[in-house]
Amino acid sequence: MSYRQTPTIVVLKEGTDASQGRGQIISNINACLAIQDTLKTTLGPFGSDLLLVGGDGKTTITNDGATILKKLDVVHPAAKILVDISRSQDCEIGDGTTSVCLLASEILKHCKPYIEEGMSSNSIVKGLRDSVHLAVQKIKELEINLDEKSVDDEYDMLIKCALTAMNSKIIQQNGEFYSKLVVDSVLTLDRDDLDENLIGIKKLPGGAMEESLFIQGVAFKKTFSYAGFEQQPKTFQNPKILNLNVELELKAEKDNAEVRINKVEDYQKIVDAEWEIIMDKLNKIVESGCNVVLSKLPIGDLATQFFADRGIFCAGRVSSDDLERTHKAVGGSILTSVNDIKPEHDLGTCEKFEELQIGGERYNIFNGCPLTKTCTLILRGGSIKIIDEIERSLHDAIMIVKRALKNKQIVAGGGAIEMELSKYLRDYSHQVKGKKQLIIQSYARALEIIPRQLCENAGLDSIELLNKLRSLHANGEIYAGLDLDSDNVANNLEKFVWEPSVVKINALQSATEAAILVLSVDETIQNKDSEQASAAPVPRGRGMPMPAGM
Repeated sequence: MSYRQTPTIVVLKEGTDASQGRGQIISNINACLAIQDTLKTTLGPFGSDLLLVGGDGKTTITNDGATILKKLDVVHPAAKILVDISRSQDCEIGDGTTSVCLLASEILKHCKPYIEEGMSSNSIVKGLRDSVHLAVQKIKELEINLDEKSVDDEYDMLIKCALTAMNSKIIQQNGEFYSKLVVDSVLTLDRDDLDENLIGIKKLPGGAMEESLFIQGVAFKKTFSYAGFEQQPKTFQNPKILNLNVELELKAEKDNAEVRINKVEDYQKIVDAEWEIIMDKLNKIVESGCNVVLSKLPIGDLATQFFADRGIFCAGRVSSDDLERTHKAVGGSILTSVNDIKPEHDLGTCEKFEELQIGGERYNIFNGCPLTKTCTLILRGGSIKIIDEIERSLHDAIMIVKRALKNKQIVAGGGAIEMELSKYLRDYSHQVKGKKQLIIQSYARALEIIPRQLCENAGLDSIELLNKLRSLHANGEIYAGLDLDSDNVANNLEKFVWEPSVVKINALQSATEAAILVLSVDETIQNKDSEQASAAPVPRGRGMPMPAGM
């Protein structure tokens, strides 16, 4: 009796690239290690900046991991996973974007030999899941709760967290100045909400970094203005503010309708009607009792002069973001009509409005806003590239301070927590047997990438310093970390190198999940013509032969 072998039927389009097996996992790991090579020199206080040139010729100078990966045109599917986790870390925490990519790549690097030796990726994944679970539990044991601190102690704690976040940034030399700006701006926000979008950031090239301003209220650059603007008052105490989405120009009253007239007097009536419409709008605005008129749409020369004659300040073409922040801060409503203005509901107020000259620009500033707590940072610097990097640095620090306010648990930074976790996992691995022991030990070695890279970027002997740290942690010095000021090791809790524990927890979990995802993929099917195809490529598989007669 003979058996006919079932033939293989390939249901993929011709030209489709299909790679699978152990070689595919190793290829994916190598792609992630290439990303690590790009990012690792940017870590820490002595990390280098990268100069990125886009396809349009625009340059970006930064050492922020999320920004670098966003600007890089990463095409490898596995390497894109690192891009995703850096963005996730940036959105969720705001800092640690470089660390999370380095950790994920280093975990994969230490798992690579086991894949090459034929160990099942599922066995490795189980060991990694156990390792990250143990590490997170240990962080929660080691974290220090600052919940019961006084207001002054809490302020100092936030300053130290902000300083630690800025240590690796371009503004580290001005860290004390900017850390106060960051903490003051976050403390201005509502404690229950802490919406960082209410911190407005304006960039003004020119001047020194220390000339940056913190304004407890809303500030935006003077908008385009018509003749008559100079005659308007520029300062008000307790003004009444009207926010509009209405165009106050004569041309706005025109329509595309066709009007046929037989007499010259009829044309004059049409002209008079247009004037009556806009004058009626302007009179209703004046009757509302407002002192400041803001509008998303243009306020023309007629309206500007009209308001100037009546001692009212106006600004048209205010950007949507600025008007929305102003509206939330001063109260009132953004009106699309002036026909029924109710002063008690539709007008906002603040303690003081003024227009000030800052550098080469004039700014409209609303101080002492009664409703939503908001603030504005006006950043100065030698060039717009420097100011852009300052903004990215402040974003990281703002997010760190926000997290520290919500979760008042901190751990020692500077590689201290990573070395303690590494020592803990090594000790734990001796209690388990089999393959899991090897994976937990590999995970422990991978954690040392952070202190090692900090040393290498600072030009120090990483072997010597890491041996010192291992010895100290073995003797119970759980807060021992790198002190790059003295090129040695120190107790980083006493040195006030602090980081919110939630940053470390999120980085470890994200990095491990990314590594697990890469290790779980052993086949890649890439259809080169998928962009033109209307449907997604069909997975490869074995099919039964067609019955006769079909």
